[in-house]
This record gives sequence, structure tokens and C-alpha cells, in this order.
Amino acid sequence: MKEIDKLLQGGWEGLLLTSGVVVAALLIGMLLYRILFSILSKLASSPEIPLNTILVGRIRAPVRLLLPLLALMMVVPSLSLPAELSTVTQHLFNLCFIVLITWLIINATIASRDIIISRYDIDAGESFKARAAYTQLTIIVKVILVIVVIIALATMLMSFDKIRAIGVSILASAGIMGIIVGFAAQRSLATLLAGLQIAITQPIRINDVVIVEGEWGTIEEITLTYVVVKIWDLRRLIVPVTFFLEKTFQNWTRSTTNILGTVFIYVDYTAPVAEIRQKLLEFLQDSQTWDKKVWGLQVTNAGEHVLELRALMSAVDAPTSWDLRCEVREKLVTFLKEIYPESLPRTRAELKWDIPEIGVPGISQL
Repeated sequence: MKEIDKLLQGGWEGLLLTSGVVVAALLIGMLLYRILFSILSKLASSPEIPLNTILVGRIRAPVRLLLPLLALMMVVPSLSLPAELSTVTQHLFNLCFIVLITWLIINATIASRDIIISRYDIDAGESFKARAAYTQLTIIVKVILVIVVIIALATMLMSFDKIRAIGVSILASAGIMGIIVGFAAQRSLATLLAGLQIAITQPIRINDVVIVEGEWGTIEEITLTYVVVKIWDLRRLIVPVTFFLEKTFQNWTRSTTNILGTVFIYVDYTAPVAEIRQKLLEFLQDSQTWDKKVWGLQVTNAGEHVLELRALMSAVDAPTSWDLRCEVREKLVTFLKEIYPESLPRTRAELKWDIPEIGVPGISQL
């Protein structure tokens, strides 16, 4: 209130002049914003200019506030404000400037990620490059955002004289504190490093089909500390990233999405294997889920009572392979029941009935 009273002592003319300069600076900043983004929007719509509409859209919001703020920061020193009020105002503007610059960098980083990912089709059947790029960019962008936010917060805190003095005293004991924090954060740092290692070496990628802890699912999300696995029944399995570096798991789509599926059928020894093999080929040719690459039927075991037939078939991915296996199993069983019912598994038993000679007339003739 004292600073406002000092400002009013200069008369209403000085107050109106100060207000007019502030309003003019805001209008100039808004005008510059409109001119700048009018030009950027036209350049982004031109195919000859390497400027993406995603980037322009992302930076629009922070720049809308940043340009008027820059205009105010330029005119505040020339205003006839009391010294203390001018200092407080400039400090407040500096804090806002740091926040807006941080917001701008974050949006620009996210826009760059979206631009790169938009060049790939992550839902395609053979989308290894897309999934690899998406996995790497997602983790790298999260690391960059954490670093940017930490630097921004540190810069804002160091702008306060009292906090800076406290920071100097803390740095004096940084050696001891560093050792304590190092031991306390050892596991957390190991987890973060594991997340970076997964981004670089990529034992898993987004949309990979895996079996983790006996659960079949797909990699839905990869963060610096945990991985979300989408289970086939729509449950979510949250797994620490260190699990994929320290323990064994199955990745069905590590090098290709194509999956070989098997169906086991148990039949009697009298079953016509050649005809069953030919019927399998007909079923596969009529199926919409077979990729027409691999098929076969072999006798893989001869047990005490039955033959084990293994039908082999390929599909473009794991879910399709599951549907194909169920379809083939049903059709083969139906074919055997209808055409060769005697080929289904049977248990044979031989009964012998010996009638002893008991001395009764005529009994030996029975």
C-alpha cells in the first residue's frame, strides 16, 4: 500500500501515463504475436518450408503470453515507479519469464517427438522401426522434461537472495550430503539407469508381445521406472523396468511379429494321416487368418494308445495366431468325428473266457 501511495503522489497524470505505457506494451506484444503466428501458419501450410503445423500449434499458447511479457519487461525500467516497487515488479516478471520459457521448451520438445512419431505407422504389422523410435523418444523426452523442470526450479529459487544464501551454506556440506543421498537413492538411480538402458538396447518395445510372470500380454507403456503390460483379459501388469534386465521373459515379437502356432491332435493308430494333412491345408487355404507362409502336419509321438499329430501354421501376429489355432483345432476334430469316427482315440481290451471241463455231459460242446 505504501508503494501505491508513493505512486499516487506523482499525480493522476503520472499514473495514467504509466497505465497507458503498460497497456500499449501489452497491445504491442499481442500484435507481434498475431503477426508472428500469421506468418508461421502460412509457412507451415507450405510444403516447401520444413515447418510443421504440430510445432506451431504446440508453441502457440506459451508465446501468446511470452511476447506481451517481454514487451512489459522492456518498458518497466523506463516507468516512473518507486524503486522497491520496480524491483519487485522486475523480479516477478523474471519469474514469469522463466516459467514461460520452460513451458515453451517443454511444448517444443513434445512437438518434436510427435513430429517424428507421425512419420511412422506404429499400428502396422511390421512396425519395428516405429515401435523402436516411439520407445526411445518416449523415454528420452521424459528425461529431458525432468531436467528442464529441475533447471527451471533451481533458477527460480536462486533468484531469491535469502534462498541463495541458504544454498551456499548447503553446498558447504555437499560432500557429506552427497554420500548420504547417494546411498539413499542408490536403488532409485539404478531404476532410472535401467529405464535408459531399455531405451537404448530395447529388449522390449511398445506393442511387443511378451510373457511375464506367466501372463501373456502386450507392452502398453514404458516409463523410466516401470513398464505397463496389457494382459489378454484387459488387466494391467505393472512391472519394474529392472525386471526386464535382471530376469528371463519371453518376447514373441523381438525380431518379427510373425508367429508359428501349433495344434496337437490325438488319434487312433488307424487314422489316415495323409488325408488329415491334406484336409489341414484345405482348412488353412479357406481361413482368413493364415498368412500363407508356413504349414505342416507331422506325427510327433506314438504313445501306448494314440498317435500325436502336430499341425503347424503361421500368422501375422500373436492374437491372429490364437484365433487360427482355435479355428483349425475345431475343424480338424469335426472332420474326424464326421468322416473318420473310428480314428478318434479308442481303448482296446481283449476278453478271454475259458470254461473248465467239469464233467457235465455236453458242456465241452459249448
